[in-house]
Amino acid sequence: MNKMLRYLDGYKRESVLAPLFKMLEATFDLFVPLVMADIVNIGIAAHDLHYILVRCGILLLLAIVGLACSLTAQYFSAKAAVGYSTALRHALFAHIQKLSFSEMDTLGTSTLITRMTSDINQVQSGLNLFLRLFLRSPFVVFGAMIMAFTVNFRAALIFVVAIPLLSVVVFGIMVWTRPLYKTAQTRLDRVLGLTRENLTGVRVVRAFDKEQAEIDRFEEANDLLTKMQLHVGHISALMSPLTYVIINIAIVALLYVGSIEINVGGMASGDVIALVNYMNQILIELVKLANLIVQVSKALACAGRVQAVLDTKPGMSFPAAVRGEVPADKADDAVRFEHVSLTYQGAGAPSLTDISFTAKRGQTIGVIGGTGSGKSSLVNLIPRFYDATEGSVEILGRPAADYPREELRGKVNVVMQKAQLFGGTIRSNLLWGNKNATDDELWAALETAQAAEFVKAKPLGLDEPVEQGGRNLSGGQKQRLTIARALVGSPEILILDDSASALDYATDAALRKALAALPGNLTVFIVSQRAASLQHADQILVLDDGRLVGIGTHDALRKSCPVYEEIYESQFKKGDGQK
Repeated sequence: MNKMLRYLDGYKRESVLAPLFKMLEATFDLFVPLVMADIVNIGIAAHDLHYILVRCGILLLLAIVGLACSLTAQYFSAKAAVGYSTALRHALFAHIQKLSFSEMDTLGTSTLITRMTSDINQVQSGLNLFLRLFLRSPFVVFGAMIMAFTVNFRAALIFVVAIPLLSVVVFGIMVWTRPLYKTAQTRLDRVLGLTRENLTGVRVVRAFDKEQAEIDRFEEANDLLTKMQLHVGHISALMSPLTYVIINIAIVALLYVGSIEINVGGMASGDVIALVNYMNQILIELVKLANLIVQVSKALACAGRVQAVLDTKPGMSFPAAVRGEVPADKADDAVRFEHVSLTYQGAGAPSLTDISFTAKRGQTIGVIGGTGSGKSSLVNLIPRFYDATEGSVEILGRPAADYPREELRGKVNVVMQKAQLFGGTIRSNLLWGNKNATDDELWAALETAQAAEFVKAKPLGLDEPVEQGGRNLSGGQKQRLTIARALVGSPEILILDDSASALDYATDAALRKALAALPGNLTVFIVSQRAASLQHADQILVLDDGRLVGIGTHDALRKSCPVYEEIYESQFKKGDGQK
């Protein structure tokens, strides 16, 4: 928790002023019962209207000043809480951006969204309430007890007994409920995860008529959440009745002692009213304190979950500058794998085992294999989305770990399996590749990606709006735009991770031809399920269950690699392979 307090550094003044103004308000409140006692003991007893009006004016003044202090405290506490949550949200988002794919896979998207939204909102509410009440409520409770002693010693002893009993109830329930709130929040994560999964795959759900199955699955998770929330609610609900019982017993005892003291002349009737008011003040403040404890318990549980993400260390680090020199014998190398193995965090078996190959500058490398053979895992090692668990990965003659992040990602551009565009325009999406690219460079990338024709057909061309996720574009159009975006960056290594799957054969062939015609020594990795897309590659890597079972040209692999031949024969009739 101490780590999270640093996000409050910019709001130290507000964090001090908010409770101070609340204490000022409380101080004025503590004088109200004494003024009321004077009205009864002196004004009403002597039938002195002027005295009563003056004391009523004092009560009004105390109310106005107290309200001003309360509003001021609310302003400062809200400013501190909002500022703190904003700084925390920025820090969390920035930290998430530093996490590698491994940590992102472990944490999960729905969990991170929950941390960014509901958890931080809960922390904000808890902090706001804490700044306003953490000093005020105890101050009023003990201040009322002290003021009671100034009125009558024997009657004040009731306060000494009642307050510890109330504290035991309040803090006991707090200790009891705090771990339960954490469990409830974990179950909320599950509900949000199911919701996100369902909404993302809603078309698949409808296609397989699984709406009811999804409803049942959601209801099961939601019922678990509801049961936990009800359990916590039942425990928390004990707070009010128990505190009211103790307070009411204390008031009865107070009235009993007060009647005796009045009979013996130890106190006046107004003093009894003052003591009852003080007891009611204690009741109100303890109810507020109880709510504060509940909210703070929730906030602390949520803060712990946010801190757990912030404590998650990035699995990889990048140097500030390029390290080492490129050996002369590796000057022509684009990518070199030497006995590379990869096991994902938490996975029971390796995804890649003992992979070795060399891709030269300017070559086109095909990667093919069955589903789950490790194709994406292999190419994800090139831009260093993951680090190899064994062996070495070299990029352009240097170990991948010797490049700064920005430089490595500038030299290696990846077009993912799932085409992802962002809300804005076609131009703004393309400029992700190079923010300084000219219109000519953008159109050149679009031409190579076979996207220029449909972009020109748009009324606004490059400035045509793109909805979030590219919802207003077809799958093939999104894939071509993502390829163009990668080309705008003028990479030295381009990876197409099954990123032409939505293209027809003619467009796919035209794309490969255009890539081959690009000037320079662009090295292209094409991951594809289509053997036809890889026939003309300089080398084809054949993967099977995470192992490299074949490497060579199309013709050579057909003769020497049974896995490749099986893939080829499954896609083409004999004699039709070259069509």
